[in-house]
Amino acid sequence: MAQKSDSIQDSVHDTSGIEVVVDGAAVDLDAQPLPKAIEKRAFRSGGFPYPAMKRKPYEKELRRLQIDLLKLQAQLHSSGRRLVVVFEGRDSAGKGGTISRFTQHLNPRSARVVALPKPSDVERGQWYFQRYVSHLPTSGEIVLFDRSWYNRAVVEPVMGFCKPADTRRFFHEAPRFEAMLIESGIILIKFWLTVGREMQLTRLHARRHDPLKQWKLSPIDYAGLPKWEAYTEAAEAMFDATHTAEAPWTVVRANDKRRLRIACLRHVLTVAGQAPFDGKAPDPKIAFDAAAYRAAGHTP
Repeated sequence: MAQKSDSIQDSVHDTSGIEVVVDGAAVDLDAQPLPKAIEKRAFRSGGFPYPAMKRKPYEKELRRLQIDLLKLQAQLHSSGRRLVVVFEGRDSAGKGGTISRFTQHLNPRSARVVALPKPSDVERGQWYFQRYVSHLPTSGEIVLFDRSWYNRAVVEPVMGFCKPADTRRFFHEAPRFEAMLIESGIILIKFWLTVGREMQLTRLHARRHDPLKQWKLSPIDYAGLPKWEAYTEAAEAMFDATHTAEAPWTVVRANDKRRLRIACLRHVLTVAGQAPFDGKAPDPKIAFDAAAYRAAGHTP
């Protein structure tokens, strides 16, 4: 077992050596400890408006929303409607943990998560959207995409995995593709999870030094450290091209994972037609229409 742990550590170490400076504080994920200035600013970074949500009220509200989600699943099953929820966002913004709270008590026979690996040689020769089409829901099913076709909009161009012409083509095709999904009867919900710069560094640093979480830290996470502004520009271009009346983006502030999960659950329940137990929409300081979020001067 010790040998396995060393192997994981070494594989992460091979991608190290990248240092970033945020407001005068230098951060190297391999170095211990994390600079105190980063830790101190982390939770309120990116203009996050709240302190951490307490555990007991979170667990009480989460349980009631998960019960409502089960009611929604039953409604979808009886009506034959189909639901697709796309989770995109910054590295370490909490996509996986949020998806886990969605699926925690759902019937797995009609709910599944899609998290595709890099495309095969055969898939690279196909129409870009083709590999995703086969994972769309059948009658009465819920499908949650842990990253999606929007790789072509953000991660791929930022990391140099596609050509600019590929992204331009994607921006031309994506609204039409999504319009076809919606016209076919699919309920499509798109989340962009945004996290403050210092909070992102804090979470990545924690992953690097926790043997149980090192598998979450990839070479792309390391390579993306100095590309914060490039990711911002790519996300804004994505919103410009693909935030439509039929398939809008919802931006969710993710510094507090508990508030994030509650907001996403409330939004899905509201949009899909199963009102939350208390009738409340997501907190407007946490979840935003993407156009309104940017109009207020915020960046993704």
